[in-house]
Amino acid sequence: MSLSPHAPLHAPLRESPHESLSTATPVSPGTATALLESYRPATDRFLATPHRTLLARGTATAIPHDSRPPGARVREVLDALRRPGAPMPVVVGALPFAPDAAPALAVPQAVRWAPPLREDPLIALPVPQDEDRPRWAVREVPAPERYGEAVAAAVARMRAGEFDKVVLARTLELSCPREPDLPAMLRRLARRDPAGYTFAVPSGPGRTLIGASPELLVARQGGRLTANPLAGSAPRSDDLAQDVRSAVALLESEKDLHEHAVVVAAVREALAPFCATLEVPERPTLVRTAAMWHLSTTVTGELADAGTSALDLASALHPTPAVCGTPTEVARAVIAESEPFDRGAYTGMVGWQDADGDGEWVVTIRCAEAEGRALRLFAGAGVVAASTPQAETAETAAKFRTFLHAVGATL
Repeated sequence: MSLSPHAPLHAPLRESPHESLSTATPVSPGTATALLESYRPATDRFLATPHRTLLARGTATAIPHDSRPPGARVREVLDALRRPGAPMPVVVGALPFAPDAAPALAVPQAVRWAPPLREDPLIALPVPQDEDRPRWAVREVPAPERYGEAVAAAVARMRAGEFDKVVLARTLELSCPREPDLPAMLRRLARRDPAGYTFAVPSGPGRTLIGASPELLVARQGGRLTANPLAGSAPRSDDLAQDVRSAVALLESEKDLHEHAVVVAAVREALAPFCATLEVPERPTLVRTAAMWHLSTTVTGELADAGTSALDLASALHPTPAVCGTPTEVARAVIAESEPFDRGAYTGMVGWQDADGDGEWVVTIRCAEAEGRALRLFAGAGVVAASTPQAETAETAAKFRTFLHAVGATL
C-alpha cells in the first residue's frame, strides 16, 4: 500500500522574476504564516499550495466576462502584462463550474510570496481556542433522503445504459447572528491540512470562496505539466486499525477503482493533444487529508508547444469526471435536473498564472461560499452503477467535516 500525507508533489515550479523566493537564501520561520495572518476578506486573494504561499492585495485589472473562452480572455491580459510598466505579472482567482458563468479573476495591485506553509514550523504551533464562535443554524439542501433518491435515480439510468458516471452534490446552508470570522476560518483550514491547497478569494460581489482542496487540477512549470486527479474516497477514522483497514479496502474496491479509472482516462484524453510525452501510472496510490482517504494518480508530461499556458491546460481539463461525470454533457444535464442549487464556484477551479504561462490551478472542493452572515458548504460524491444512496450520502457527510471543523459547527 502506497501512502502519501497529501497529493503527491511535483517538482517545484520555476520561480518567476516577480517572486521573492530563492532556494539559496534561508527563509525565517513565520514567513508563510505571516501571509496567512495578514489575509483580509474582500480585498485579498490567498492561496497556499505545497510549493508556495501567495497573498495578492487589491485589483489592478479585473478579467471581464464575455463569450470568449477563459483561456483566450486571460491570454489577452497576460500579453498586456508583458509590456513595460505593467503591474504584478500574475492573474489570481477562481473560475466557476458552469462554462457560461462569470469568472472571478484579477491582476492584483501587489503580490507577496513565501515558501509553503508545510515548511513553516510556526504552522504547527497550537492555536488559542476561540471561545466566542457563533452558534450556527444548519439546513441541509437537499435533505439526505432527497439526495439519496437522486442517487438512486441516477444509478437506475446508468444501469439502463444512458451514461457512465455523474457527480451529485448537496449543500449545507449555515446562518448565524453575526458575520463569520473568515480569516479565523482560513487559519483553521490551513493548520488542519498545511500540505494541501488552502484558498480564500472573492467569488462575486459580496461573496468569498474559502476552502482547503486536496486536488491539483494542473500545474505548469516551463515545458512540463503535472495533473493529480482524485476519485474514489473513504472517510478517515480516529481508530488507527480501522483507518488502515479503510485505506486498504479503498485500494481494493472494484467500484472505486472503476470510478478512478474513468477520471484518469478522461485526463489522459484531454492532455494528450498538448503533449509530446505523457506519463500515466497504471495503478493509483493513496493520499490522505485530515478527513478522507482518496485514490490518486499523478500524471506528468512534456508540452509539445511552449506557448501552452497553465490556464490553457486547466480549461481543457475542466470539468473532469471527478467533479462532473461522463459523458460530460449528459452528466451536466443530470446535475442540473438533480441539484436544487447553483454550484457557483464549487467544482470550478482556483489558482494563479504568471506572464510566462506557469501556474497552479486547483479543483474547488472542500469549500464554502460566504455572503454576509451566511455560509453555503458543498460536498459531492461520484455516482456510478455500483453506487448506493446510503454510501454516497455518508461520503458527502464525511467530506463536510473538513469545513465544519473550521467553522465550529456540527451536522
